[in-house]
Amino acid sequence: MMERSKDWMAQAKWDLRHAQNDLQNGFYDWACFSAQQAAEKATKAVLMKLGGEPWGHSVADLLQEIKRFHQVPSEWIEGGYALDKAYIPARYPNAHPAGAPYERFTHQEAQQLIRYAQQIVQFCEGLLSEVDHR
Repeated sequence: MMERSKDWMAQAKWDLRHAQNDLQNGFYDWACFSAQQAAEKATKAVLMKLGGEPWGHSVADLLQEIKRFHQVPSEWIEGGYALDKAYIPARYPNAHPAGAPYERFTHQEAQQLIRYAQQIVQFCEGLLSEVDHR
């Protein structure tokens, strides 16, 4: 099977750009979801490169899996947990007691999740580069 970690990392960086554009345009729900997607795809890229089979959508769980191969700072895992909390509620009204998701996500929250995603994407890019140079 062809190794596709570069494609996954490219999409992660694209999703991060999407999150930043959504933040600028006031789509805070989608900024949060796109940030989660960026981090998820970046972690999956690393696991693929390491020969693993990444499964699921939890950034924190995927980072825990990377931890089997490489040291992962605890603040990245905490950021993963924060990002994971946006995976469903940013998209589905029934994840909230009332209102649509776009009414429940804030500028500040979107900024914070984008920061976490940026840190995780950069961390994963560094790991990919390190693995490539072994």
